[in-house]
Amino acid sequence: MNDVYKWQYDEKKHHGVDYADYGVVAKYDEQHTRFRDYKKNAEDIINALGLESEQTVIDMGCGTGAFVLHAAQCCKTVYAVDISEAMLECLKNKASKLILNNIRYHQAGFLTYNHTDAPVDAVVSVAVLHHLPDFWKLIGLNRVADMLRPGGRMCLFDVVYSFDAKEHRNVFNQWILSTKEKLGEEFANELVTHIRDEYSTCDWIVEGMLEKCGFFVNEKKALPTMLGTTYICTKKEVLTSG
Repeated sequence: MNDVYKWQYDEKKHHGVDYADYGVVAKYDEQHTRFRDYKKNAEDIINALGLESEQTVIDMGCGTGAFVLHAAQCCKTVYAVDISEAMLECLKNKASKLILNNIRYHQAGFLTYNHTDAPVDAVVSVAVLHHLPDFWKLIGLNRVADMLRPGGRMCLFDVVYSFDAKEHRNVFNQWILSTKEKLGEEFANELVTHIRDEYSTCDWIVEGMLEKCGFFVNEKKALPTMLGTTYICTKKEVLTSG
């Protein structure tokens, strides 16, 4: 981290599951494809954002490439950004086998990725924002907005809490129990870690941040079984006086 900004939140700081661990990353796809259809999810995002062959997109927190590998087959350039070297190495191996040469790899995150090319047409971020405390979420989303062209689109998915806070014990306990029944004890334990150590926040806070950062929410879709929400957003056009 740049010494000038010693006060900045350290994105590499370990909270919850350690995705810098090569052993954890090796099991990541096996675990996640039990409840995620990578191809369908990527196609849904591509369609929702209206991505085309001459467009560019950033995947902020790309992981092992669930979105990147599909987007690279239909977009001009995909910027694959992840704080984990292990995740990026896994993605590079997959991309090499598919002979995909239009992916740009960057080991960084919301707070540290510096986009030096032209503003992109779209940004995607799936289950990453919760790694940052709320203030730093706002900073990260502001930075993302600066990377997008006016009228550019963003797909943001994360674990977001929209229930009555008074019901949190019942909600969390039921969530963990149903996860254990469907996906096993190991994944249920990861969920416990997520709730306790990571930074998922309230839906009204996320929506307020998006508004503050200059986004219009076109579509909001909740996934109750995962307490997740997808936001399809457009960066507002910059109005000039005179």
